[in-house]
Amino acid sequence: MSKPIEASIVVVDDEPSIRELLVASLHFAGFEVATAASGSEAIGVIEKTQPDLIVLDVMLPDIDGFTVTRRIRQEGITAPVLFLTARDDTQDKVMGLTVGGDDYVTKPFSLEEVVARIRAILRRTREQIEDDPIIRVGDLEINEDSHDVSRAGQPIDLSPTEYKLLRYLMDNEGRVLSKAQILDHVWQYDWGGDAAIVESYISYLRKKVDGIVVTDENGEQHKVTPLIETKRGIGYMIREPKVAA
Repeated sequence: MSKPIEASIVVVDDEPSIRELLVASLHFAGFEVATAASGSEAIGVIEKTQPDLIVLDVMLPDIDGFTVTRRIRQEGITAPVLFLTARDDTQDKVMGLTVGGDDYVTKPFSLEEVVARIRAILRRTREQIEDDPIIRVGDLEINEDSHDVSRAGQPIDLSPTEYKLLRYLMDNEGRVLSKAQILDHVWQYDWGGDAAIVESYISYLRKKVDGIVVTDENGEQHKVTPLIETKRGIGYMIREPKVAA
């Protein structure tokens, strides 16, 4: 009996050997696969098949993978994109995530790694569709559908990077995250070991999230109880404040 199809994928790479290896590996893993060898061909195949995910090489003979991503996003195609990039090419990684990519794998890669990344992306995107769009930690709320953030009923205006950092902390409520973990998840590329950017953005978040002033039942104003904690020498975490005994 044949395996049920797990998801449909479009593989875009101008090297026939890489395409063939990916197709064989993905078919074996239970995916339905269509292919394209150029950027312009990719756009047509993606529009026609409406895949669940796209594996997209950055370097293509006509238009690059970034341009392909921009064009399909402009057409309302929201399928996640896994970029194939040159090893250690930080610029590729930054650009790919800026134009709407979801993850990247550097060449040369293992087929097992590609399959694992694909399954992780699909699991994450499907959870976002199926789950309650509201994420809560105490009186702090994120609405995943509208990207609205509020605390104690007061709206909080965040930049895209601040939002991504807060979402990562809230997804890991009660767990200490190291600066390296935060860099990898929020910026998704090697910052060259400079963790100062994390400290800066945590500081921005603290001012906005833990700087909210509320009025109590006696009409007195005070700041909310801080949610973001620093574990010195380890990292940062967010958790609901402990209730005093």
